[in-house]
Amino acid sequence: MLNLQNVDHYEVNDIDVKRTLNTEVLVIGAGNAGMMAAAAAAEKQAQVTIIEKEDSINLLRLGLGGVGTNAQKRAGLTINKYDLVEYLASFAQHNVDEGLIYHWVNHSAEAVNWVEDNILKPHGAHLRSEPDAMVTSSAYTGFPTENDPTIDDKTFASYGQWFQEKVESMGVNLRFKTALIKLLTINGQVSGAIVKDLSNGEYIQINASKGVILCTGGYSANKQLLKEWNPLALKKNVYNDSPRSNGAGITSALNIGAIKDEEPAECIFDRGLVPIGTKTDDMYVQTATYKDWLWLGSHPLLKLNMRGQRFANESVPYQFIVNAASKQPGYLYAMIWDDNFDEYAKQFHMVGCARVGFPGYMASAEKLREDTQQYVDKGLVVKADTIEELAQHLQLPVANVEASVKRNNELVNDNIDKDFGKEAYRLTSVNKKPYYGCILGGRILCTFDGLRINKQMEVMDNQYHAIPHLYAAGNDSGGFFFGSYPDRVPGLAASHAQTFGRLAGQQAAQN
Repeated sequence: MLNLQNVDHYEVNDIDVKRTLNTEVLVIGAGNAGMMAAAAAAEKQAQVTIIEKEDSINLLRLGLGGVGTNAQKRAGLTINKYDLVEYLASFAQHNVDEGLIYHWVNHSAEAVNWVEDNILKPHGAHLRSEPDAMVTSSAYTGFPTENDPTIDDKTFASYGQWFQEKVESMGVNLRFKTALIKLLTINGQVSGAIVKDLSNGEYIQINASKGVILCTGGYSANKQLLKEWNPLALKKNVYNDSPRSNGAGITSALNIGAIKDEEPAECIFDRGLVPIGTKTDDMYVQTATYKDWLWLGSHPLLKLNMRGQRFANESVPYQFIVNAASKQPGYLYAMIWDDNFDEYAKQFHMVGCARVGFPGYMASAEKLREDTQQYVDKGLVVKADTIEELAQHLQLPVANVEASVKRNNELVNDNIDKDFGKEAYRLTSVNKKPYYGCILGGRILCTFDGLRINKQMEVMDNQYHAIPHLYAAGNDSGGFFFGSYPDRVPGLAASHAQTFGRLAGQQAAQN
């Protein structure tokens, strides 16, 4: 059995508490969920302290999902919430608390609108509804949930600093370089926490009379917990893009009798460039800067296993190709394309952050080419004038790669994917040199299997009773996702965090 103490090398025995602080609501973690929780509790006139072990708030996501938002109403957009909830529950094979998903749908607009009205509008920004997520095949079911912060409708407006200024103006005490060590209880009720000031090593007791809200962001940075709860993630993924997420919130709650989801859930992007010859067992890079992140990796170009053979429909949610590769030799896979790739990008109709042009993160096809070229210069993407030479550079069987490329081009000419069913408009030839190739693996953005909660955002014990004065939101909370992330509902993860953070803050403040 995993020892849930000391999971992040913080001492929890023989603690010498130097001082005691008092607050009403203690929020642990300053990301999407935590910042919303703090603001919501402060709106209810609660005294709020938020602690964050790093020296800044976490990235506040740009694409915000929602149903019935003011931005969607301005755009004349209506989403059938029953279809959406059934899609999300079915995507998870109903390994979820469907009532929590309805709870998100019914409250998501409130959270999104609050961000627009209180954070964006005072700075001349607004939300733009993105209407073009659609159904083009059974593999590509999409819902137009995304709302994007912008000033000019052409570029993103980053609002993290504005949000921090807002919560501080509301009287929230925001403490950086302060890490959770353990939760405190009195007669079964959470009363506060022991925390550590990482700047001077002092331990502090923070008493929270109304409640503690856990918003620390899952456990993807903690290899010990991954080995215990999601060992396949260490084989699928060669990067972790959430190095803050050490599992402290979840483990602290488990230590006082909470329960968590029993099966893993995660968000993985298919953009992890690795050096040729990499073994997944040897690589798990923790990065906050999206190191070696190939945006092109999410495009439905030809993808082959490490034996040079096509193995799946490339036109699937980001994580699915990584899942499929985990059933192939070596867990990694190759992507091969030709010099028309910037033109192909225009026809793919990607949604979310993979699209080319706002609100994707590649402003244009030209920028996509520039992004790819930097990895050619770095040696992580290889170029060649023949498929034979390309296969040799990638250390793949030449005959298999040549056969796979030939077959791909035949399917393009026939305008039908007879092998894996990819939509015809996403079939692209590999016949214009120079040819490009790379080796890819997964990038885990976060884990979603969190603490079981009820609709009041209260953490539950093994009898499914609420643990008094303990709440969770964001990736510390469970029951909402299972297995893979449904990226065809753009902005869902951020909205789940912000919506449930807001509800948790409101609930804690009214105790």
